[in-house]
Amino acid sequence: MLVITRRASESIIIGKDIEIIVSEVSGDKVKICIDAPKDIPVMRKELLETKNLNIEASHLADDKSLEKFKSMAKVMKSIENVE
Repeated sequence: MLVITRRASESIIIGKDIEIIVSEVSGDKVKICIDAPKDIPVMRKELLETKNLNIEASHLADDKSLEKFKSMAKVMKSIENVE
């Protein structure tokens, strides 16, 4: 991990085509600008983590829902056979 100090309006370059610019420093907050090609996704880490958790949860729900549906189908079939 590279740790450097930058002031407002200073920047760093990543590779050939990504630039991180310190736009503003105010108290304990830093506003940054990221200039990257459109094909490179740029996302806040907490949003990416939430997205991944949602994807994982949807897969778990699908497995559970499928099993629940199978159980309900068996019950419905047995009810139809009784009538």
